[in-house]
Order: sequence, then C-alpha cells, then structure tokens
Amino acid sequence: MFDKVTSWWSSTGSNSASEEKYDPTNPKMNPLNPQGLKPCCACPQTKSARDDCFLKYGPEADEKCKELVQNHITCMRNLGFNL
Repeated sequence: MFDKVTSWWSSTGSNSASEEKYDPTNPKMNPLNPQGLKPCCACPQTKSARDDCFLKYGPEADEKCKELVQNHITCMRNLGFNL
C-alpha cells in the first residue's frame, strides 16, 4: 500500500524525460530563452511601456495601448512563452 503512495513523490517514477511538461524557463527545453527567464522578468522594456500606458490612460487603455500590448506579447513569444 505505501509503495504506491511514496511513488507519487519519488523522483524515480514512470515519468521519463520524453513525458516531461514543456517549461519555457528551462534553457535545455527552450533554446529561445538561454538565460532561463521567468515570465515575470522577461521583456522588461515592453512590459514597463505597457504598464505605464495602462496607468496613464485607465479605462481608455484597451484601445490606446493595443500596440504596446502586442509588442510585449511578441517579445514573450520570441522567448518561447505560450500566450
């Protein structure tokens, strides 16, 4: 009974490297992100510009900040993040 329970947490299970879930922060899985940046730290320039635009325009930001949002999405996708 306990063999089954402990196997859930053990590192040697039925999960092989081929079954590993894609991790965009892992440089071995994602050569587009060689520094292993996490989404919160990736593309700081486009993220900052997008955030500033949303703070500046408030309710009108959806329309006025479209281009900045698209630039940030493009940057994130170029680093291998699925958005």
